[in-house]
Amino acid sequence: MIRNLGSNRAAFIAIAAILLAGCTTFSKDGGFNTVSTTASERLGRDAVYVRTDEDRDAAFKRTQELLSKPLGIDEAVQVALLNNRGLQASYGDLGISEADLVQASRLPNPGFTFSRTHWSDGFGISRTFSMGVLGILTLPVATRIESRRFEQTKLETANAMLAVAADARKAYVNAVAAEQAAHYAAQVKDSAEAGAELALRMRQAGNSSKLDYAREQAFYAESVAQLAKARQQSVAAREKLTRTMGLWGSGTQYQLPDRLPDLPKDRPDLNELERFAMQNRLDIQAAKLRTESVASSLGLSKATRFINALDVGYLNNFETDKGHERGYEISVEIPVFDWGGAKVARADAIYMQSANRLAQTAIDARSEVRESYAAYVTSYDVARHYRDEVVPLRKTISDEMLLRYNGMLASVFELLSDSRDQAAAVNAYIDALKDYWLAETDLQQSLGGRLPPLASAQVPGASQSEAAPPSAPPTPAPATQPASPTNSEGK
Repeated sequence: MIRNLGSNRAAFIAIAAILLAGCTTFSKDGGFNTVSTTASERLGRDAVYVRTDEDRDAAFKRTQELLSKPLGIDEAVQVALLNNRGLQASYGDLGISEADLVQASRLPNPGFTFSRTHWSDGFGISRTFSMGVLGILTLPVATRIESRRFEQTKLETANAMLAVAADARKAYVNAVAAEQAAHYAAQVKDSAEAGAELALRMRQAGNSSKLDYAREQAFYAESVAQLAKARQQSVAAREKLTRTMGLWGSGTQYQLPDRLPDLPKDRPDLNELERFAMQNRLDIQAAKLRTESVASSLGLSKATRFINALDVGYLNNFETDKGHERGYEISVEIPVFDWGGAKVARADAIYMQSANRLAQTAIDARSEVRESYAAYVTSYDVARHYRDEVVPLRKTISDEMLLRYNGMLASVFELLSDSRDQAAAVNAYIDALKDYWLAETDLQQSLGGRLPPLASAQVPGASQSEAAPPSAPPTPAPATQPASPTNSEGK
């Protein structure tokens, strides 16, 4: 502390007024503007900080509007930004950091000491007015350090918001894919059940072998187990989406579309992604500010290594035998045992730690971009291969097999075997499509929450123009047995 000069009170009051006028005050938005701007520019969504009952009511009404129709992927992200409580909790870091900034910019409170002593023939009065001068001298540097930390917190909070948005996108893709797979598994199970019934009747009529009958019964039994597993996975994926969106009660009754968005017809070429990520990723920007803040703290530590306390005070004492006694006192800590070397060494170590963490963050970011882009390209090519090659070929084979069956050139069991192959191909396409949308989300996240602007314009996010994967083919009745009970079966 610094004991304040008191000989000229008017001058002191004027200086204090000037310093107080320069103190940082709380901002109107509490630093949330960085988060909301990031959400608008990179996601096309609105980030909302729910702090009052009015904010909560507005978020609830908007959520109800979004849930009143089948939920799209962008709507799921918006619901998460409105209701995810973990995200809302992270916004509290903004208020904490801004409070630290305001506190660092404030002058230290002055101190006043009063004492009254008695002795046999008189008494004495001692009055001391003091103030922390070292805090005043370091006030500009401390304010700059906390200002950088506040900017760093803004970026980190915005990055946390982007992470929640990415989690919502991935949870949505998994939920829709799981529900689509469950619906298709139900169709396959119905087809397998019809095939098993057909094989049973043909076996009873003596028109099929025990091997063919066992194959159809085994496929039906497996399809029942696969359907149960698919439905459980659908429930688990939906619940994860529900948690990510922060919904409960009646809000959990939202409706998802029947299938995933279709694969874009073309995949854009993305160039210089590493450079884009270095410029766009908020965690790298926050790490840079953290390192700059630590460097400033290191400079402050070196500047004050020999002075831990500097006290200046105005004295106004009175004793009955001496009268009034006025003056000042200065108190300085003498660096006899502690020369500040440990403090500087600690600051040096923190700086090197921060610098290395910044370098590692950049290295990891570049690697994540390369890895996610490779997965993006591969998953697109695989999904397109299933869409353009495998599934159409399986459809052609199924159509040709049905023609041969109707022409009595193929048996019913050959037709049933082909239907199983077609079902496997469709399931593989659903998985490939899911992998593509997950890979695109991972790529966006590795680039800072969005693809480069040109790529974003070329890749439609939720096209539904292409045909849906074919449903499980129905099991026809055997045309070769007009007298059989199965002749009237249309399963």
